[in-house]
Amino acid sequence: MRTMLVRWTLRLAGAALLAASAAIHLDLYLTGYRTIPTIGPLFLFQVIAAFVMALAIVAVPLALMTRPAGGAAAATTEAVVAAVGAGFAIATLGGYLLTVWVGLFGFREIRTTAGTVAGVLEIAAFAVLATLAVLSAGPALTARAGRALPARALPAFALPALASVAVLSVVAAAVFGGSVATASGAGGPAQAGAAGSRALLRTTMIGGVSVLTNSSGRTLYWFAPDTPSRSACYGQCAAYWPPVTGSPAAGPGVTGSKLGTIRRTDGTLQVTYAGHPLYTYIGDTAPGQASGNDIDLNGGFWYEVRAAALAAA
Repeated sequence: MRTMLVRWTLRLAGAALLAASAAIHLDLYLTGYRTIPTIGPLFLFQVIAAFVMALAIVAVPLALMTRPAGGAAAATTEAVVAAVGAGFAIATLGGYLLTVWVGLFGFREIRTTAGTVAGVLEIAAFAVLATLAVLSAGPALTARAGRALPARALPAFALPALASVAVLSVVAAAVFGGSVATASGAGGPAQAGAAGSRALLRTTMIGGVSVLTNSSGRTLYWFAPDTPSRSACYGQCAAYWPPVTGSPAAGPGVTGSKLGTIRRTDGTLQVTYAGHPLYTYIGDTAPGQASGNDIDLNGGFWYEVRAAALAAA
């Protein structure tokens, strides 16, 4: 009975951790990633899969309770579901680390509080569910051998397996911590220009429309809640929409008299054009893209800066 209670505690904890991580990813999808090509659909798939996995971890043992106690098939199924859940959690973490290290489908992950919390939950989910898989494997193997595992006893392989789970969890936590510490966040390399540098603006034809871009051809956006003297985009918003900072310079097609700056709360200068503070978008993974145009994210609508629309501003 005590072993069963421990396993149910682990099941509920593992399912809750997966569901909590999925909820964070759903929020990230809705508020910053849904318009990113390829990455957006992958985020949604991960969210759906995580919720399904969390449900299965709890529902499958309940469904198998009608089978004879100690049945080999039931015990094996429970162990497999727990192992798959552990693998899913660590694979999700691996996907995050991959986007931080080298990028994925042209997208490079940034550091956000939500992403960090989700990573911690995934490591915890792996540790809990892998432990559950080990504890469930004992009854499965002994049932297949036609024996019953003594009360409060562990099979011979359990202690080394649990030690391996602990080591892997610690290694995953160390790698994750190091990766998060070195990842770019709001105000990092993703910005279009560092304070004190020159931010060259020019116009580029994108989708048959002349839009404002930075020197590398990335589309520039304006945020509806902003005012000519104040940015409303800080924190996680600024991680998704890096402000264009520095001293503005007019390139081809740009009216120099419309350029200006405002002072952000951290003291940096943000470039404005025709009274609009300017931003790039992490969803644009290459020059010539404008995936952030006319979308409602992070508290308001975002629009590409069209040269013609602001010509008379």
